[in-house]
This record gives sequence, C-alpha cells and structure tokens, in this order.
Amino acid sequence: MPKSPAVPDSADSSAPAQDTQSPATPPELTAEAWDRASRRLLAKMIGEFAYEEIVEPTPAGPPAAAGTPAYDPYDPYTLRLDDGSLLTFTARRTAYGSWRVAPDSIACDGKPFTDPLGFLVRARSLLAIDGATLGHLLRELTTTLAADTRLDHTALGADQLAELGYADLEGHQTGHPWIVLNKGRIGFSADDAARWAPEARRSARLPWIAVSTELAAYRGVTGLDTPEQLYARELDPDVHDSFTAALRARGLDPAAYLLLPVHPWQWDEVVLPLYAPAIARDLIVPLGTDNDLRLPQQSIRTFLNTSRPERHTVKLPLSVLNTLVWRGLPTARTLAAPAVTAWVHTLRDGDPFLRDECGVILQGEVASVTVEHPLYDHLPEVPYQYKELLGAIWREPLRLPPGERARTLASLLYTDPRGRAFTAELVTRSGLAPRVWLQRLFAALLPPLLHFLHRYGTVFSPHGENAIVVFDDHDVPVRLAIKDFVDDINVSARPLPEHDTMPDDVRATLLTEEPAFLTQFIHSGLFVGVFRFLAPLCEEQLGVAESDFWSLVRAEILRYQARFPALKDRFELFDLFTPRIERLCLNRNRLHLDGYRDRPQRPHAAVHGTVPNPLA
Repeated sequence: MPKSPAVPDSADSSAPAQDTQSPATPPELTAEAWDRASRRLLAKMIGEFAYEEIVEPTPAGPPAAAGTPAYDPYDPYTLRLDDGSLLTFTARRTAYGSWRVAPDSIACDGKPFTDPLGFLVRARSLLAIDGATLGHLLRELTTTLAADTRLDHTALGADQLAELGYADLEGHQTGHPWIVLNKGRIGFSADDAARWAPEARRSARLPWIAVSTELAAYRGVTGLDTPEQLYARELDPDVHDSFTAALRARGLDPAAYLLLPVHPWQWDEVVLPLYAPAIARDLIVPLGTDNDLRLPQQSIRTFLNTSRPERHTVKLPLSVLNTLVWRGLPTARTLAAPAVTAWVHTLRDGDPFLRDECGVILQGEVASVTVEHPLYDHLPEVPYQYKELLGAIWREPLRLPPGERARTLASLLYTDPRGRAFTAELVTRSGLAPRVWLQRLFAALLPPLLHFLHRYGTVFSPHGENAIVVFDDHDVPVRLAIKDFVDDINVSARPLPEHDTMPDDVRATLLTEEPAFLTQFIHSGLFVGVFRFLAPLCEEQLGVAESDFWSLVRAEILRYQARFPALKDRFELFDLFTPRIERLCLNRNRLHLDGYRDRPQRPHAAVHGTVPNPLA
C-alpha cells in the first residue's frame, strides 16, 4: 500500500534500535559569521525601531558637514539603555522619516557593540516589552540570526546572482527588509529549517493525500472546472492510477475523494495529530509522492516545480509563525481563490492598456482544494491558526517568451559579501545610465498598479515577494508580474460602477478599505516596503540622489495621470500625493499590539502617527 513519506515505515518494537547521530555544529555557525550577521541585524533593528518610533534616538553633537559624501551624511545619535549605558551610532535620515544606521558605527559606552540579543535584554524597558513577549522575541531573533549565518555561508556575488534563474534566485534572498524578526519560523526545529527553509535550497518530492468529499471541496477556473482536469495536468497517468488503486485497495471509491499534496512537516506536526479521527475512519488517506521535485520559495509554504516547470506552483498550509502570522491557508479564502483569479483576469483581459500596453502578468490561483476540520472550522472563537490547517492552492507558473527573465522585486535590495548591490550589477549589464534604468523600472511597475487602483478601485499588495520584475535579454525592466491574489487584493469600500460585475463570492471574500486608506497598499507595500530601502542604495552605488529617485517615481505617476485625464476624479479619490501618510508599523505589531497571543482573526499592521510623503 502506498504510504506518505511522513508516515513511519515500521512500528515494530522488536526492530533493533537505531544509533543516534552525535550532535554536530553547522559549518556556518562560527563566531565570525555570527558577529557579522549580528552587526547587520542590530543596525536594522535600531533603524526600524526608530522609524516606527519604538525608540527615539537623540542627536549627539552637530550634524556632519554636507557634501562629503555626495549623499546626505551619517550623523551621530545616542540611545540610553535601561542600565544607564549609552548606545552610540551614526545614521542617515531618508524618505518617510526612515533611518539608515551604519553597522560598524554602533558602540556601547565607547566599546564596539554588535549584539542584537543583548540590545533587547538591556533595552526591554525602553522598548516597553513585557516578559512573555521578550522571551519569544529572543527565540525568534536567535533563529533569524542563525538563518542569516546560513545565508552568508553560501552567499554569491552580485555577478553570479545575475546568472541565476527565478527558482534558484529565491533561495538567496535575505527576507523581509522591514520586519526585523523575518526568519523566526516558530514551530521549526533547527533540522526543519535546514530542510525546508528557502535558503536551504533543497528540492523535495511532496507526498499526496486523498480526502473524502465529506471534508474536502474543489474549485477551479474555466478549463479546470473539475478536479480530473487538474490532475490530468499535474499527475502522470501512472501516478494517478497508483493513487486510485491505493484507494480501491482499501475498499474506497476514488470518485468520493479529492487529491492534494501536503507539506511533510504539516502532515507530521499537524495533520496526523489533529485529524486523527478522520484518518482512523479513512476520510483522509496517505498516498505516495508524484515524483516531481519542488523547491520552496521565500514564502516557505509555496513550491515551484523544478522537474516540470510547466506544471503549477503549489501553495500549502504550514502551521509555522513567521513574520506576523501563522502561515496556514484560510479555508474560506482558499475556496474563493479561483473565483478571485477569474474576476481579476477578466479586468485585465478586457482592458487594452493592461493587456496590450502594460503586458501585465497575473499569476492566477486557478484551482484549490479546501479541507474542513470537523470541529475547528465551526468555532469562530478559536485561534485562527486552527482554521488554516489543510488544503492546497495551484497557481499558474510564470510563462515568459524567449529572451525575458523574471526576478522578484525583493532581489533588487540584495547586497553581496563584497558590498556590491544586485541592482548596480543589473544596471551595469543593461548598458543604460542609472537614471534611465530606474525610469524603465518605474515604467514597468507603476502603470498597471495605478490603473487597477484608479480605474477599478482594486489594489494589490505589491511588496517585494509578490511583485516580480520581468527583464529583457539586456537586464532592462520591461513589465510586471503579480501573484498572491486572494490574500493580498483589497477593493474600495466606496461602491464603484466597475464593481458591478464582481461575483458575489468574490465580493464576500475580498477585503475592503476606504479610498483614503486603499492607497496605503501601494505606499506601504511598494514605496515604504521596497523603495525606501532601494533609494538610498541607488544613491550610494549608482550616484542617483534620493531626491531624484523620488522625483522619477512622481514623474511616472504624473505620466500615467496625463495618459488618462478622464480619471481625474479617481486621482483625487485615491490620492497618492497627500503631504503625509499614516505610518504602518510591522515591528510595533509584534512588540506591542499582538505579541505572540492567540486570536481568532489574523493580525494587521499597527498604525502609529504619520510620516512625510516624498511624492508630495
């Protein structure tokens, strides 16, 4: 009988005991590597905590002389820690009231200081962290640092990175640029991280399971209306036959079951213990693998098929707490994903500007299987992690014509061990002047995002992992690809005529926001979440002043508005040029708002005050 790799091969207590391996230190875990990663992360921590006004550094002496270097200078600042010691550092103030801290400048009472763990402990009152939160923060910070040392150990130069394909490039990214604890992955052991984290770069064959339609439901777009149409594309005939044979061997009717892959960690840690009654009654049946190798992406729970790239990407629930949320799949949203895809595709396909001029690629979530938990899904008061346990979403692969290649927007923030920015490498390869290359980047990214917002009152969350830049064969940005619809699309709460064709199930699923806040998804996802880090990098490595960077962004928005004068009322309704915008805080959420408490709904970013808008 086929069995999942997650199921032990034998439960025979008479079998000889296996020798356990002696503990071994990972090769990347050295004092030098730890100090290097710690210094970098401490600078990020101070800068992002200052940006969110969790701490308020004090200027120390007069500002440095302007003009040397060419960009705004690093000025001295201090922070008084709980024990009275004085932390000193230098930093640049950049757009949106941001801070860029020089890692090598940090000292405590005059001695070099590189310990972010020690900073948390010695500043816990300053940071207003309670004891329970501090304990979890230290764990999450330590595992983030361990992941950073693993990344450093195999880091590539920017020139080598430029040669990698999309799937392999994902394993070299350094994580969320804004969230300090960006690789906490609470739930993973060190062994799990070495096996399943994207920086491990290890392909895997995923096990499949069969789930009775008493618990499971299927949805698909046109062309994948039935699960059989999906399986015909995703499974070789002999594999599909072996799965149905395994069900018949148990006396079960294959027509009464839906098939889906499952993350091996999820099977072992969540499905076996929490769905045990359903497994005992053969409502859930483990099968074999489909033999395809898949590689985890930055989102951890999403796998690219490297054996058969023409097959779909699969997104699977993973009950691991990473960044702000448990990485499961909400049942209702998983069920609605294909309907959301169909609606968004309809908008794009019916709009010549999006379809023909922008050539925007929308990687649709074209099929899904949801698996209800018999108890948890009917208890609205239980923590949300227990309502996101089992299911799968199939996403369209990224199909590009010859000569084009794709890289996530996040990759543009990468700096190699020699200090060279990946963006600088791409600009050099393009042969274009840096300002011209940036104009091309903004022309690829902004028009489709702006058109969805202003024309259709619909906004994606175009953060670095969801937004994919498509380049030509000279490494010049030419167009945009977007993914992750059902989780990250929001629509205007104010009714618009363009929403009249929105199906009821899509309307019930998508989150809504008032127009004044809807623009925040572009500001926070793209401008604050990516561009506020990219702009100073371009200033330092490309010689494009930060003020010029934001002028180019503004010019592209104005160019779009001139292209569509009939949308003038919408430009005022969804105004990107307000003098100040609300400050969304991702780290403050973890430290003060939600911490690590369980709650029935997914948390959202905290809002704390406002920041100046560099586009105003």
